[in-house]
Amino acid sequence: MDPTAVFAWRRLTRAVVYAVVVAIPLAMLAFLVRTKYDPLVTLDQDLIFAATDYTRGHPRFRSFVETWEAISQPWVMFLFLGLPVSLYVWFGKHLRTRAWWALATMAAGWGIAGVLKLLVRRARPEIDDPIAQHAGFSFPSGHATNNAIVVTVVVLLIWPLVGTGVRRLLVGLGAVWVIVTCADRLYAGAHFLSDVTAGVLLGCGLTAASYAGYLGWRPPTPTDSTTKGSD
Repeated sequence: MDPTAVFAWRRLTRAVVYAVVVAIPLAMLAFLVRTKYDPLVTLDQDLIFAATDYTRGHPRFRSFVETWEAISQPWVMFLFLGLPVSLYVWFGKHLRTRAWWALATMAAGWGIAGVLKLLVRRARPEIDDPIAQHAGFSFPSGHATNNAIVVTVVVLLIWPLVGTGVRRLLVGLGAVWVIVTCADRLYAGAHFLSDVTAGVLLGCGLTAASYAGYLGWRPPTPTDSTTKGSD
């Protein structure tokens, strides 16, 4: 068999394995939500009521929640973090296929999250005296999904370009950002715990599967159609 085809098959296999590992718990969670599994529903409701009660009782914290909701909007994350870093990697470091991978992954994640919302069709939390009005379906959380995707993509994008210390800092900052975003969705009354959990699973899992499929890929050139290794 052609070595290039063997290498491509291995990359595809890696990507599928990663995708299946993430898809199984995500599908199970979606099933429990769709069938309104009582222990999960009770946990979700108890947490959302407690979180929103705390937000209403603390005006300064409520201002923080509303501000974080705005700055962590999916389009904000893409426009002010994902896109600039991708363009820097493309034009500043001349790693075009790496930048294309990042842009394609972020776009795919946005679309897949939207499709899942339509499939599960979970209503938003119903709360007396809500913190804010939130339209659309609830599962998975779009904020959690897209923040997890953008943060993970950015870390992987620049991973080979920085040293160990910076890598650890990026992972730490990224994890804190995603956790705060997930908590914000609960305190804002916008999503249940299972919604943001599904969002993080989808966001990080999709990015990992996509990167596993990308890693080692390089488009063939007229002078070397068998060259391996991503840029």
